[in-house]
Amino acid sequence: MPTLRQWEYVVRVADERSFTAAADELHVSQPGLSQQIRVLEAELGGALFDRLPRSVVLTSLGRAVLPHARALVADARRATDAARSVIAATAGSIEVVTVTSIGIGVLPGVLEVWLQEHPGTNVTVIEHQTVDAVVAAMLAGEGDVAVAPMPRSWPGPQRLVGREEFVVVARPGHPLAGQGAVRLEDLAQESWVQFTPEHGLSGVLEAYAAEAGFSPRVALRTPQTAAAPRFAAAGVGVALVPGNVLDTGFTGEVLTLSPARTRAVRAVTRSAPGPLVAAFIDTVVAHADLSGPLLRRD
Repeated sequence: MPTLRQWEYVVRVADERSFTAAADELHVSQPGLSQQIRVLEAELGGALFDRLPRSVVLTSLGRAVLPHARALVADARRATDAARSVIAATAGSIEVVTVTSIGIGVLPGVLEVWLQEHPGTNVTVIEHQTVDAVVAAMLAGEGDVAVAPMPRSWPGPQRLVGREEFVVVARPGHPLAGQGAVRLEDLAQESWVQFTPEHGLSGVLEAYAAEAGFSPRVALRTPQTAAAPRFAAAGVGVALVPGNVLDTGFTGEVLTLSPARTRAVRAVTRSAPGPLVAAFIDTVVAHADLSGPLLRRD
């Protein structure tokens, strides 16, 4: 039966693309690591890696088992962290899976509070561009908790964090600025700063525009969430973004929509969270600012 240590070796070699670098990272001898992987390959009945002159690459067998190996190693780490958390709730590490807009617009404020209150912990944030990618990553064993616009149908525990509001951003002095909330259909003739097709927010604009009866005329596409408001403020076109990605230094106009377009953000886990993750979720729910400073209604 393969050991957890052997699977950890496989994961590290796959990440480093080198037996030597993996051994250095794990503080073991390179011959010992190589021998353990050869034993594992013999038990599985095939090679996991192709040994090249300057690197190693996964074989088809390696690609098939790597996601399961990652899940095993991650679950073992989480079991250790959970045990430590029972003894001392301020110890351990947390992996948070999210989408980019939440990663740049919401989590920094949450993490500021969390790390002040739990200085002995460490947090890794793993960003994906779409909600579907977050769902797939969590189901594959990545992360301890996801904070994202997760579907209500998520099969594990979930808590509502709140609702993020979409706004349209535009150049300074835009004709609709200062007139209160605008209808999305009033912007049908505008040129738009849109996201690239693989970006999750690209589909949001397309869906809302279809509801409003028009197809957005795209002036520019960007894969960067934070870049869209900058292009809009520069006059390239208007852009639809979550209000939480805007900071107090934004120089363009912010147009709220009527009716408001919002989506629910949830914190979800695969199973009942341990004490440390549960405490982190409590902090998310208490301190996540989904509106952002330019939309905050104090």
